[in-house]
Amino acid sequence: MNRPYNSMEPRVMDEDMLKLAVGEQGPRDEARQLARQEGILFKDVLSLRLDFQNILRIDGLWQFENLRKLQLDNNIIEKIEGLEHLVHLVWLDLSFNNIEAIEGLDTLVNLEDLSLFNNRISKIDSLDGLVKLQVLSLGNNNISHMMNIIYLRQFKDLRTLSLSGNPIAEAEDYKMFICAYLPDLVYLDFRRIDDHMKELAEIKYQYAIDELKQREHLIQVRLEEEQARREELEEHKAAFVEHLNGSFLFDSMYAEDTEGNKLAHLPGVSELLQAYKDKFVIICLNIFEYGLKQQEKRKVELDTFKECVQEAIQENQEQGKHRIAKFEEKHLLNLNAIRDESELSSFEMKIAEYSQDVSELFNVLMTLEMQLVEQLEETINMFERNITDLVALFIENVQSLMAQCRDLENHHHEKLLEIAINTLEKILKGELDEDLPEDARALFVDKDTIVNAVGTSHDLHLLKIDNREDELVTRTNSWCSHLVDTIHKDEITRNRRRVKEINQYIDHMQNELDNLECSEIID
Repeated sequence: MNRPYNSMEPRVMDEDMLKLAVGEQGPRDEARQLARQEGILFKDVLSLRLDFQNILRIDGLWQFENLRKLQLDNNIIEKIEGLEHLVHLVWLDLSFNNIEAIEGLDTLVNLEDLSLFNNRISKIDSLDGLVKLQVLSLGNNNISHMMNIIYLRQFKDLRTLSLSGNPIAEAEDYKMFICAYLPDLVYLDFRRIDDHMKELAEIKYQYAIDELKQREHLIQVRLEEEQARREELEEHKAAFVEHLNGSFLFDSMYAEDTEGNKLAHLPGVSELLQAYKDKFVIICLNIFEYGLKQQEKRKVELDTFKECVQEAIQENQEQGKHRIAKFEEKHLLNLNAIRDESELSSFEMKIAEYSQDVSELFNVLMTLEMQLVEQLEETINMFERNITDLVALFIENVQSLMAQCRDLENHHHEKLLEIAINTLEKILKGELDEDLPEDARALFVDKDTIVNAVGTSHDLHLLKIDNREDELVTRTNSWCSHLVDTIHKDEITRNRRRVKEINQYIDHMQNELDNLECSEIID
C-alpha cells in the first residue's frame, strides 16, 4: 500500500507550519486580522488540519493540549509519535501515509474515530488505551490474519470497521467471521450488516464463540483479582503498613540469612523458630490492623478539614456575591443617571458619588477576603496540630510494637546461642546423635566460630526490623509534611487569585466611570 511518488521534499513540523495552519483555519475577515495581530494560543485550538503537507515526522503538537480533531492524512509519516499530550483528541485521521505499526496512541483515551486507511500496517494491536473507540478504518493495509479480529473484541463501543483492501478481506468467511466475533458491529466496509448475516454467523461459530467467551471470562476474573490486589496494596501503602499482614517481614529476615538457615538444622531449633515466627507475625498483624485504623482516622480528619474550608469559602463567596449584586443594581441606575445629566456640576457630583461607591465595594470585598484568610488560617493551624498529633501517636505506638519484635529477636538469639553451644559441646564429646548437613557441621569448629555465626544472623535480623521501622517513620513524616505544605500553598494561591479577581472587577467598574468622564469632556 505505497504512497504515489511525490516530488516535494519531506517536511518536518515546525512553529511556522503550525502557525500557518492555525491561521488559515481560524476566524475570517476582520476577526482573522485581529487574531493575527493578537496571536492565537495553540492551547485554544480545537481542530487542526495538516493534510497534504508532505510531513515525514509528527512533532511540536504538545502545545495543542485541548485539540479535539486532528487531520494528518496524505503525508509521508512513517511512525505514529508525538501525540501523547493530545489527551482530549476525539477524531484522528492518519490515512494515506507510510505507517507500518500501530503505536504511540496509549494516552488518547477519549479517541472515538481513528483512520489508518491506506498505510503499511500488518497487525492490529497497541490500541488498548482507546476505550471509547467507535470507528476504526484500516482498509488498504497488509493485515492477513483473522486473529486480529479477535483482538478487537475488547472495544465494547466499536460500531464501524473498515478492512477492505487487506489480504484478510479475501478470506472466504471474512464477513461471517467478523460478524460472529464482533456481534455489536453495525457497519463493515461502509455497509450496514444485516440481521440475517449476524444470525448465520452466530450459528456457524457458536461453539468457538462459547469457548472464547469462557476463556475471556476467566481472563477477566483474573484481571479483576489482580486489580483488586493492586488496589488493596495501595490502601496498605497509604497506611504505611504494606506487607505487614503476614510473615513477609519475618521471611525477609531469613531470605539472605545464610548462617541462620544453617543453624535451623540444629536439634530443637525448628520448634524454637516456629514459635518465634508465630509470635512475630502476631505483632506484625497488630501493627497492620492498627495502621489501617489510624489511616481511617487521618482520612476522617482530612475530610472534615476540607469540608470546613469549603463551607467557609462558600459562605464568604455568597456574602461577596450579595454585595456585588446590590452594587450592580444601583450601578445601572447610577450610570443611566450620569449619562442623562446635562449640568456639569451635577455630573461631576454624581461621578464622585459613583467613584465613592466603587471604593466602598472594593473595601467590602477586601475586608471579606481578609476575614476569610484569618478564618482559614485558624482552621489550617488547628488541622495541622491535629494531623501532627495523630501521626506522632501512630509512630510512637508502631515503634513500641517494633520494640516488641526486637525483644522477640533478642530472646530467640539467646535461645539459639544456648542450643548452638550445647551442640558444639556434644560434637566435641562425640555425643551428638543427630545428623547435620555438611554446611551446618562446618560451623562447629570452635566456640568463637559458632558465636560469630549466631551473632551475624542476629545482626541481620535486627537490621531488617530497624529498616522497616525507619521506612515507616520516614514515609509517615514525609506524608504529613507534604500534606501540610500543600495546604498552606493552596491557600496562598487561592488568596492571590481572589485578590486578583477583586482588583480586575473593580478596575472594570472604574474604567466604565473613566469612559463616562472622557465622553463628557469630548461632548
